[in-house]
Amino acid sequence: MKELIAALEAGLVVAAATESFFGLFVDATSSAALDNLLRVKPRGADKGIPLVMPHASSWPLLVPEVPPAARALADAFWPGPLTIALPARAELDRRVTLDGSVAVRIPAPSPAAELTRAFGKPLTATSANLPGDAPATDEAAVAEQLGRAIASGILLVLPGTSPGGLPSTVVAVGGERSRIVREGRVARARVAEVLAGAGARLDEAGWPS
Repeated sequence: MKELIAALEAGLVVAAATESFFGLFVDATSSAALDNLLRVKPRGADKGIPLVMPHASSWPLLVPEVPPAARALADAFWPGPLTIALPARAELDRRVTLDGSVAVRIPAPSPAAELTRAFGKPLTATSANLPGDAPATDEAAVAEQLGRAIASGILLVLPGTSPGGLPSTVVAVGGERSRIVREGRVARARVAEVLAGAGARLDEAGWPS
């Protein structure tokens, strides 16, 4: 783990298993690290990059405010496969945001969760695959798709396997209204139930305001 933390501190990319697929992790606060991530996996400006963080106390590094609805979702589903999108801090690198929001979660028990806790700061968590290809579930699949980056020394791989299945559910939270951007492991009905308990509601369509 010390070698991987040193690699992250140097701005390199680490691939590790999450509770679903392998992800690509770099220091989300480092412009040079994000440059390296996009060399390994190019992404358009219309994509954004989801993040993971070691604990909820890291949230203020990413967003100016955490509304009650977001805290209720975090209390109910973290650590776990629910990603919460909120308006991002102005100083956050635009490459990790989409439409002014940043999407983040605390990962469930997995090698990626251990890596995130050991690093102690927010990391990127985009899937470890080339655009358009299937997400990797083991180190061999990562090497098959991203072998050139491994050979160049930009990408290090933490050995292991991941179970596959559905990705995290992504919820955009805003005021009293929220929207599911992507339904995954956490069902829509469970999200709606938690939001209702916090005095908020889940819209069928439209960005929250």
